[in-house]
Amino acid sequence: MEELAVFGGKPVLSKKIGYGHQYIDDNDIQAVVDVLKSDYLTCGPKIEEAEKKLCEITGAKYAVLIANGTAALHACIFAAGIGKGDEVITTPITFAASANCALYLGAKPVFADIDPDTYNIDPDSIEKCITERTKAVVAVDYTGQAVQLDRIREICDRHNLILIEDAAHSLGTKYNGKAVGSIADMTEFSFHPVKTCTAGEGGAVTTNDYELYKKLVLFRTHGITRVQEWMDKPSEGGWYYQQIDLGYNYRMTDMQAALLSSQLDKLDMFGKRRKELVKRYDAAFAEVPEIIVQKEIPESDTVRHLYVIQFDLDKLKCTRKEVFEALQAEGVGVNVHYIPVYSFPYYKSIGYKMGICPNAEKLYERMISIPLYYSLTDEQQESVITAVKKVINYYKKEA
Repeated sequence: MEELAVFGGKPVLSKKIGYGHQYIDDNDIQAVVDVLKSDYLTCGPKIEEAEKKLCEITGAKYAVLIANGTAALHACIFAAGIGKGDEVITTPITFAASANCALYLGAKPVFADIDPDTYNIDPDSIEKCITERTKAVVAVDYTGQAVQLDRIREICDRHNLILIEDAAHSLGTKYNGKAVGSIADMTEFSFHPVKTCTAGEGGAVTTNDYELYKKLVLFRTHGITRVQEWMDKPSEGGWYYQQIDLGYNYRMTDMQAALLSSQLDKLDMFGKRRKELVKRYDAAFAEVPEIIVQKEIPESDTVRHLYVIQFDLDKLKCTRKEVFEALQAEGVGVNVHYIPVYSFPYYKSIGYKMGICPNAEKLYERMISIPLYYSLTDEQQESVITAVKKVINYYKKEA
């Protein structure tokens, strides 16, 4: 049996690759250069251009570009009218922002457990978490797979709750043939470099509700507007503006918007390649009993942001940490998405305890994210697969 690199053997990959990586081409670079040579570096025409493209892609009536995905979630909670004493249900298997956004406005995040097969928030668990203080559900499309939107929509409608879809992972995904971004009351997107399309940093919210759109725009720009119909009296002149609410400077620059607009033109290309890579991983791991792959619901036509595998540690004589470090030594950039949010010291300090979402905690103990991105070559992917099997075979022999 070939020795693992972590113990001095030869690594599968001579040059380490990451779990995610942006793809930037000459068109993207030129789009940013054109803005740098223009009259506008921020709050210019590229904002509206990218927002229009997002509406075309998602089918939503309105899109609001925001500085980043976290700020976009903050804006959603504000627009939903959520405040002190309210409760917002979300999943613990997500980046902390999905829950932090409620805390920003004095509300309490309530964590519903996940489905152990899809890893998305479980609608039955959502129902059990609802109280008279519940005002919204932040449902996260984990890894890019859409949540069970029909069931969650029905639950929200029955209990008069706002449905916010955290689609930071799922740009390009469709649910029952309809693009993510036009189904929930508000849908948040992220354009971090490891996401399907990037703006460097950036986020957006899409909605079909004009009143929510108005609140989102105001929140992004200090609560200040020049839109006459939003003011309480006629404009005094071309210089005139009013502060309608207390907002933030959550604007995106024209440079970022230009990059995003160029990236959105390649969304179909990005999505097709990611689906190819996922299909190849699924096939490679289907006959490996020590690996559990994420299951897909038939309603979701998924553009996957992450590829997460579980290791059946009961069949291997090792820990997840040993597998993680062995894969890194083989040249495979791996990560873990995510640590259950309520397990963080800050959340413990405000009263959260372990054990509230057993499915989520079990998944966390056994999962690892492996490389998935547009420019990952077939050869690199084969090396990743080889490395995963090499590590499994070593520890299976030891078991």
